[in-house]
Amino acid sequence: MKPQIRAETLADLLVEGLDVAFVSINPAIYSVERGHYFARRGNKFWPCISRSVLTQAMRRELEVTSLGPEHDTLMPRYGIGFTDLVKRATARAGDLASAELAAGVNALLRKVERYRPRVACFHGVTGYRYVHRVLANDEATIGLGLQSVRIGGTRIFLAPNPSGANAHYTREEQTAWYDALAVASAGLNASS
Repeated sequence: MKPQIRAETLADLLVEGLDVAFVSINPAIYSVERGHYFARRGNKFWPCISRSVLTQAMRRELEVTSLGPEHDTLMPRYGIGFTDLVKRATARAGDLASAELAAGVNALLRKVERYRPRVACFHGVTGYRYVHRVLANDEATIGLGLQSVRIGGTRIFLAPNPSGANAHYTREEQTAWYDALAVASAGLNASS
């Protein structure tokens, strides 16, 4: 019997021409152990994305009312992908060193330039701040929503981090940010 090899991270779920590529800080150990993005029940991602117009067509086609971690590998078929700024799994994003976050920027920029999603949606300011420093070369205040900088032809959208540890935003507010992302993405589709 072959020994089972445990994954050390989550594979990127990226294909060319996505409407949205979600960029998280890094995978959680819990999610890596289960093999799916946002696997922890307390995370707001799946309940909120399931209420958003962003996944309406996917839910209708799959004939489900709610999406869950088990749907992550199907999402690229519906124009939505996943990656991380840092691929090392940790129990908390706060366990990452600043040097790891800064070092992840160039690899992330290469991925985005290769796959060319219409929008790269960063979850939270923590990881995006490092990318912003490289792209904008300034320390300007960063706000949620569509950003003025781009990665090649890819627009950047900043949404709240859906982690259960982020109590600053309710599920309704998180869903509203995903709806705003859908509107921004659709507007970019129309103007492209």
